[in-house]
Amino acid sequence: MSVRSTLVGPGATVLLLSWIITLYTLWQMVEMHEMVPGKRFDRYHELGRHAFGDKLGLWIVIPQQIIVEVGTCIVYTITGAKSLKKVHDTICPDCRDIRTSYWIVIFASVNFVLAQLMPQLQLHLCYFFRYSTISWCASIAKGVEPDVNYGLRATNSTDAVFNFLSALGDVAFAYAGHNVVLEIQATMPSTPETPSKKPMWRGVILAYIGVAFCYLPVAFIGYYVFGNSVDDNILITLERPSWLIATANLFVFAHVFAMPVFDMIETYMVTKLNFPPSAVLRVTTRSVYVALTTLVAICIPFFGSLLGFLGGFASAPTSFFLPCIIWLKLIKPKRYGLSWTINWICIVLGVLLMILSPIAAMRNIIMSAKDYKFFS
Repeated sequence: MSVRSTLVGPGATVLLLSWIITLYTLWQMVEMHEMVPGKRFDRYHELGRHAFGDKLGLWIVIPQQIIVEVGTCIVYTITGAKSLKKVHDTICPDCRDIRTSYWIVIFASVNFVLAQLMPQLQLHLCYFFRYSTISWCASIAKGVEPDVNYGLRATNSTDAVFNFLSALGDVAFAYAGHNVVLEIQATMPSTPETPSKKPMWRGVILAYIGVAFCYLPVAFIGYYVFGNSVDDNILITLERPSWLIATANLFVFAHVFAMPVFDMIETYMVTKLNFPPSAVLRVTTRSVYVALTTLVAICIPFFGSLLGFLGGFASAPTSFFLPCIIWLKLIKPKRYGLSWTINWICIVLGVLLMILSPIAAMRNIIMSAKDYKFFS
């Protein structure tokens, strides 16, 4: 829900360009799912192993996936906690203020329970659609701020450059569905006459239209109404109507619990470390995982900068250029042809994003941490 990067011109260009690039790389992954007759690559790392070899493929893909999934959990823990705080402050504005760190612990306490009750609870587009729609509709209803400022938030050119580069990571984080696209496609029936890529591509198109309908109005309308004073999460900026804003933040809370990394951890514990599969293993690993992600969220509760760091460092490789590298290696398009050129453009842009955005975001985290007190 970050709208920080939506400067007129550059921000709009980045949002639309990222949407196009990641839609293109998603198409590549859908096409490569059954590129070998009689075989389906049901996981991202299986495709990576086919392209780079058994060992190198795992080392290239698995760490990136883990960073994306763990980072997502940390970011959503912060988001969920701040949404709960907003609900509390909206419903009871005269009540005693409760620190954000305490809300993170409260949110984590719910996750401790849900982690044991549900094997995996995926993010739901319906919640995403609801609170996104509430965000931009409430912004329109509120109207433009009387003293709205559309200039840069930074007071000097150095801060402006770093803020923009960090914001690029925010955008990259928004398009991170590549981690699970092959797993979704694996659930679809497939025959030589009707391969799974046909219905899967139709589903991807519809999903991406939905993503655009959720993200773009929030970004453009949010920036138009609030200018550079908008929070990283626009639902924190909105105040009225209080019942609607509280409802939207509850949708965020219901949306944020997603830990697909559970399966990866437990599979590794059983197959590699020879732990017997049991309820004790499940409770222990999931509880430790929730505790660690909660600790990191408390230590680094800087939503916008953390989003930029993870978006550049983790989402950019898996969403922007790794599918292009695999495509060039396996499909081998004609050198300097259209496909070859497009893929190399995506690779160069993705690598620059992976390098520059985390540096800028880390700099912003360090700057913010100077005045931060733990459990504040």
